[in-house]
Amino acid sequence: MSRTLRSFAVIGVALVVFGPLGLIIYQSFLSEAFFSPTASLSLGAYRYVLTDSGFHSAFGTSLLVSLGMTLISVPLGSLLAFLLVRTDLPGKKFLEPWLLVPIFLSPVVLAFGYVVAVGPVGFFSLWTKALIGRVPWNLYSLYGMILIAGLEAARVAGAGPWRIAATVSLPLVLPSILFSAALIFLLGFELFGLPLVLGDPAGLLVLTTYLYKLTNLLGVPSYHLMAVVALSIVALTFPLVYAQRRMLRTAGRFAVIGGKGQAFRPLPLGALRWPAVAIVLLWLVVTVLLPLIGVALRSVVSQWGEGIKLFDVLTLDHFRELKGYPNLVRGIVNTLLIGSIGGALSVVFYAIIGLAAHRWQSRWVSFLDYLVMLPRALPGLIVGLAFLWVFLFFKPIAPLRTTLFSLWIAYTVVWLAYGLRLISAALLQVKPELEEAARVTGAGQGTVYRDVTLPLIRFGLIGSWLLVFMMFVREYSTGVYLLGPGTEVIGSLIVSLWGTGALDLISALSVIEVALVGLILFIALRLGVRLDA
Repeated sequence: MSRTLRSFAVIGVALVVFGPLGLIIYQSFLSEAFFSPTASLSLGAYRYVLTDSGFHSAFGTSLLVSLGMTLISVPLGSLLAFLLVRTDLPGKKFLEPWLLVPIFLSPVVLAFGYVVAVGPVGFFSLWTKALIGRVPWNLYSLYGMILIAGLEAARVAGAGPWRIAATVSLPLVLPSILFSAALIFLLGFELFGLPLVLGDPAGLLVLTTYLYKLTNLLGVPSYHLMAVVALSIVALTFPLVYAQRRMLRTAGRFAVIGGKGQAFRPLPLGALRWPAVAIVLLWLVVTVLLPLIGVALRSVVSQWGEGIKLFDVLTLDHFRELKGYPNLVRGIVNTLLIGSIGGALSVVFYAIIGLAAHRWQSRWVSFLDYLVMLPRALPGLIVGLAFLWVFLFFKPIAPLRTTLFSLWIAYTVVWLAYGLRLISAALLQVKPELEEAARVTGAGQGTVYRDVTLPLIRFGLIGSWLLVFMMFVREYSTGVYLLGPGTEVIGSLIVSLWGTGALDLISALSVIEVALVGLILFIALRLGVRLDA
């Protein structure tokens, strides 16, 4: 049982990871799309992309965004985490769950929220203009995109430093801060929703949006060019993932405080207590309330612009209009299905891998560990594109491309590292002696898993499903290339509708998605699920 499970885990993960990646590599060395009868081996795609000024510009913009995000989010995120974990900040038990909200909100929804809130004709922009005569900011700019991305990433940056090392000594938390910096820098190259919504109107392309626009560059599927761009992104992000993993393995050597006898005393802020609360609240207003208020208001007004009074244009027609679009209704239903049933199946898959690696003393564990981390270097946009090619390339499974299975397998791979981390956290709570006692009585490995391990982690599995549900509902970029009749989900529909300018429908869909995430987030908090696990 144990050997079979471990073999299945290693082979299964290798197939779902190396299969799509291998197809991308193969496609990059062809002169045309792989299904073209005239396709041949060629380096032409590499010559075209690597000498294209548009690619160079997109790379430079991605680099600036990544650096800017890191410089903004790491200090701010560390400050937020420090205030909540190490100080006597008033109301921190209430504030901490709210700081996690940006993690579970779709970036494309947040980007749209900023557009309708503080864009050129946004609600707050026009109200500000009415007060002072002008709008003192420009959302559609490189600086605006970097600032918004950095503020949104601050929570991710602060997730580790002060929790991993419970100390105020900077040298001791430095490895964790560097880990967070590497993560944010990596996320900068994977950004798609924010640059698409905020950068495209200003003519700013990053690598992911450059890849997205290559689809129609030549008037025919330019898959060979897209493959080269995809590999370029992977070549940039994979070393960062590897460095992250190395940092994570060595961070534990810097822990100097531990043991049950250690008393923890929050650091008194004194006169700075309420200014500190103001900093946290200001961050919440800018990163959570501002875009959500923008989305909510845009969904209940018939029109908006200068001279229009809010209470004169209130309506619920946008939500009623959704009924007239069968694909949008399917998108809402499919989102629920992929989050609930698909999320549950993914948790089962993650649990199988977690059980296979649980207390396995072998070099294969390290291989499996890095294999699981590899998809972390693949942006969702690339994973979705790769699986589209998989279904086109392997004819026996081609019919599955128009089903939710194609989305489910792509989502499962994108969130593989995250899902396995959740399961591993639950498995670590099971003390070895409980499983050893079962083996002493003659129970086989399968019986131990069924009667001891799984019952003990059942609440962890439920919590994992709730968190995976939220991540699947918020996901948008993975489904962009898999979007079609039968595979519509809210996230990819919003991206598709953005190109048509259907702001009314986008706002209604955004509110529905936020409501779904909010409901599951409320349930998870009520059940005591640790959102930062």
